[in-house]
Amino acid sequence: MTESIHKTNLLGMCPDKLEAFFAELGEKRFRATQVLKWMHQLGAENFDDMTNISKVLREKLKQVAEIREPEVVTSDVSKDGTRKWVIRVEGGSCVETVLIPEGDRATLCISSQVGCALDCSFCSTGKQGFNRNLTAAEIIGQVRIAIKSFGPMDPSKPRRVTNVVFMGMGEPLMNFDNVVSGIKLMMEDNAYGLSKRRVTLSTAGVVPGIDKLIEETDVSLAISLHAPNDELRSQLVPINKKYPIDELIAACNRYLEKLNDKRVITIEYALMAGINDQVSQARELGRLLKRVPCKLNLIPFNPFPNSGYERPSDEAILAFKQIMLKAGIMTTVRRTRGAEIDAACGQLVGQVEDRTRRSQKYIPIVQESTV
Repeated sequence: MTESIHKTNLLGMCPDKLEAFFAELGEKRFRATQVLKWMHQLGAENFDDMTNISKVLREKLKQVAEIREPEVVTSDVSKDGTRKWVIRVEGGSCVETVLIPEGDRATLCISSQVGCALDCSFCSTGKQGFNRNLTAAEIIGQVRIAIKSFGPMDPSKPRRVTNVVFMGMGEPLMNFDNVVSGIKLMMEDNAYGLSKRRVTLSTAGVVPGIDKLIEETDVSLAISLHAPNDELRSQLVPINKKYPIDELIAACNRYLEKLNDKRVITIEYALMAGINDQVSQARELGRLLKRVPCKLNLIPFNPFPNSGYERPSDEAILAFKQIMLKAGIMTTVRRTRGAEIDAACGQLVGQVEDRTRRSQKYIPIVQESTV
């Protein structure tokens, strides 16, 4: 019986790794640039499409390599134009990816893990438990799927995806190497060519990962804060017990110092009625955020089943925003997009084969009637 040959998926390889791959094949390193352009600028599905590469090399590549993106299970479009894909990855679990159009901009919210290990109390992804990290190919594959959904890829036309944010399922800094490989491809001129200001990594506060990140890339940084003090934040974001707010703010300042380009940190703050939306908490947050150059993004909580939290009133949201503005903090309120297709912030769930068994805790218990 002939054994099947394992083929290397080239889709997630950043330029230096792809150059090394071709060097091992005894080929010139410039072949990496050719293949990068075909995969990421032109959306090539196979090596036969690559007409400026010799037939001999194409045949060689077909024997040892492949271009394989994740499988699209469903694709939904909301009334406001938001698109959501459910994407099946290796092993059978699914992740979700969301594209949010806004005028001449289109922001793609991508996932970095199947589920999430951090268990933030207000996030539906966390309640699904955790299965595994996504590969670099599965990360960059989400970008390719979104762009290709508009038709044949053409680098001469305006970008269909102008911004990418790691704000989908998972904690990006817990999947460091694969996420960095994906980021490098997004910002690579021969791939997607996105500006460092248009790729944003959002973290719940993995401090060692923030310090390591600046050694690898100059991606923009967002922090999921959600509370003005350690006591409340540790309840909402359990990783705060390991890396409290003071350590997190210090890491953010170190990151900005190394960037040295006048960028600021984006602070994300999910407003939940009666939890973190009080006037006193807004004032406390204002004092805290003066310690780091930042802009604040207030996110009215998007309900999901059994969350236990509610969205604040419009009046409470506006009052909170006004206090922050008076404190000198640049503040915006995120408009809810794609809620009717469960594509809003905090609503992504996917289909996770949970290795943590955490999801069992959140199955609602229905008591039998005694009537």
